[in-house]
Amino acid sequence: MSHVRVGLVVPSSNVTVETELPALLGRHPAATFSFHSSRMRMAKVSPAQLAAMNAQRERCVLELGDADPDVLLYACLVALMSAGPGEHQRVEGLIAEQLAAGGSGTKVRSSAGALVEALRAVPARRIALVTPYLKPLAEQVVGYLEAEGFEVVDWRALEVEDNRAVGCIPGDQVMAAARSLELSRADALVISACVQMPSLPLVDSAEQEFGLPVLSAATAGAYSILRAAGLPLDIPGAGALLRRERGLSR
Repeated sequence: MSHVRVGLVVPSSNVTVETELPALLGRHPAATFSFHSSRMRMAKVSPAQLAAMNAQRERCVLELGDADPDVLLYACLVALMSAGPGEHQRVEGLIAEQLAAGGSGTKVRSSAGALVEALRAVPARRIALVTPYLKPLAEQVVGYLEAEGFEVVDWRALEVEDNRAVGCIPGDQVMAAARSLELSRADALVISACVQMPSLPLVDSAEQEFGLPVLSAATAGAYSILRAAGLPLDIPGAGALLRRERGLSR
């Protein structure tokens, strides 16, 4: 059985990604995983605090480089999507260059890039979203995904600015938002476009209720980590994205 060391760059107020990713990947039958985090200060999901958080990236990557992870995930979706189209590619490239300068071959992914990667793998062209963000930030997420070639047919913003409160949004509130969406034209539903908004217990039941693939930032992150590590997509109870083998190519 192989072992994968996962590095996580996370906002300091985030508690969900370090809960949901281990829960997901701990179900994998052919590998074990360990998780190693470095934190960027951020309490409110606002443009100013997101920009200040992103400025701490190099320090976090330097710290995680000492642990020599196999895969590093930059785990704040809105921090990159709010910076404009293509930002996940730019930041993943910068992190890879920083790690390579220290002699590391760590594979680099981001929550923003993972969601794009996972939606293309479904495959989905028309999507619906539930986000916890204030509407102006949610609109930037929608615009980012549209720039990647997706049609966002409907979306909801729960308008929670305090990132600590985002981690406490109850599942019934998330499901109520999902049920209010117009899904007749959607190929897939992103039930949580945020690694801090809890959603893992909802994914499988929402797929059954809505009759279409349901993803979250967490399941997309797990998908991307497995692809980067060259491991089969074989995780039960987390939606169709993670229970079908789609190949091992990068």
